[in-house]
Amino acid sequence: MSSSSPPKTQLRALGFCGADDSVHPNMLALIVHAFPFVEFGVLFRPDKEGQPRYATAEWVECLKQVAAKSQPRMKLAAHFCESRVNQVLRGDDSFLLTLKGTFQRVQINATAVNGVDMSVLESDKIGETLKAFAALIRRNRNNFEFILQKNEETLPLWKGLLDLDSEETGPPGSLPTNVSMLVDESKGTGVVSSTPWPTPPDTYPIGYAGGIGPHNIAKVLGDIIEAGSGKSVWIDMESKLRSKKNDKDVFDLDKCYEVIDAVCAAGLHSPPDYLL
Repeated sequence: MSSSSPPKTQLRALGFCGADDSVHPNMLALIVHAFPFVEFGVLFRPDKEGQPRYATAEWVECLKQVAAKSQPRMKLAAHFCESRVNQVLRGDDSFLLTLKGTFQRVQINATAVNGVDMSVLESDKIGETLKAFAALIRRNRNNFEFILQKNEETLPLWKGLLDLDSEETGPPGSLPTNVSMLVDESKGTGVVSSTPWPTPPDTYPIGYAGGIGPHNIAKVLGDIIEAGSGKSVWIDMESKLRSKKNDKDVFDLDKCYEVIDAVCAAGLHSPPDYLL
């Protein structure tokens, strides 16, 4: 009797966050044309708009125009920070809806290092916050997938949603179908976790982040393939994709390609036939 091999972990997206005015959106579309599994992340933080990592509104408008014509469709994630997080946690989707049709996923960076007013997660306010946020998620179930950072600091939010028993989220222990979690114990600081990558649960999708970059991608991929246990996961990185070029802090597409090359070498995706 022959034994079958265990299912191989699938990489649903390779996330490169921090795309900004230092790179033209056309370059992102060219990469996605060759490697459709790449997802570019754009940070939205009004108090830092125009600084490295934080694209200007004009750049985002250009990206929207490029994405509308891109084939295949660009995978794009909006990473909300500072007041953009507090808006959605209050149930206000006015800005969120300006991204509809361009961005498929929205990551909620509800941590102090991302400039968020953390009082909304305090015990006396968390019930109201969860109700408003769950209602927003439900209203936008056909518009966006929401990503929650899963770490100790954000525990009131993600555990609160898991424990919530309502028509917005389903029975306790489950999440709305358009919600997933990003395991990032670094809380967005780009530090590698000292604990092993967790195995994805059966109840919701997860991704992995924290200190990932060209310098360690081969090892990370090996560890994640094992931890993933045949499920579909994604990885995301930001700080390790930056470089100083001509005395400017830039989003480095060369580093992005190093990571893409490692993903293909690991057999998680294949390059197009016209590339080595």
